[in-house]
Amino acid sequence: MNIQGEYVIDTPESDHDENMPATENEIENEVENNIDSVIDDDNTQTSDENFNDDFHAGAVNRQNPERSLELAKSAALTAAHHGGFNIIVLDMTERSASFDYFVIATGTSRRQLHAMSEEIDHELEDRLNDKRMNIDGYDDSRWIVLDYGTVLVHMFDEETRQYYSLEALWSDAPKLDINDELKAVNPDSVPEDA
Repeated sequence: MNIQGEYVIDTPESDHDENMPATENEIENEVENNIDSVIDDDNTQTSDENFNDDFHAGAVNRQNPERSLELAKSAALTAAHHGGFNIIVLDMTERSASFDYFVIATGTSRRQLHAMSEEIDHELEDRLNDKRMNIDGYDDSRWIVLDYGTVLVHMFDEETRQYYSLEALWSDAPKLDINDELKAVNPDSVPEDA
C-alpha cells in the first residue's frame, strides 16, 4: 500500500499482496475509486453520486474533442519517444462522462517512468499550452497518473500494468489506431498483439 498526500493506492509489491483486490469487480472498483479521487481533487465533478450515475454514459457536451485527441496522441508519442512500450490509447468518449481518452504505457524502471512523465508534461505544457491538473503515484512510480482534464495518462511498471490490466477492464472502449505513428518513433512501443 502506498500513501501519497490524500491518496491511498494499493499497488502490487513482490512479497506483500494481502491488500490487493482478489476479483475483477474489486479491481474495477479500486480503479474507479482512484479515478474518483482524481476527479474530486480537480473539482471537475460536483458529487460522487452524479459521477457514478454518468460514469458509463458518456459526456453529452464535449468541449473540444479534437483538442483531447491531440493531447492523447501527443502523450502517447512522447511516451514512445522516451522508451515507453505497449502503448495504447483508449477512446473513452462513450464510456465516461469525464474523460475522452486514456493513454496507457509501460516503462521498465522508476527512472524511465519519471522521464516519460516529465517529458509528457513538458510536451503538453510547452508545445500544446495545456496544464496538468493533477499527478498521482509519482513518488512510488509503479503507476503514475497524469490528469489533463479530458485525458488521463497511465504509466505503469510491467508488473503493476499486468495486475490492474486497465485495457481489460475497459475492453469495450475502442483503441485508437496509432500504431504506425508509434512505430515511426519507436518500433518497440506498439502492443505485442498489434
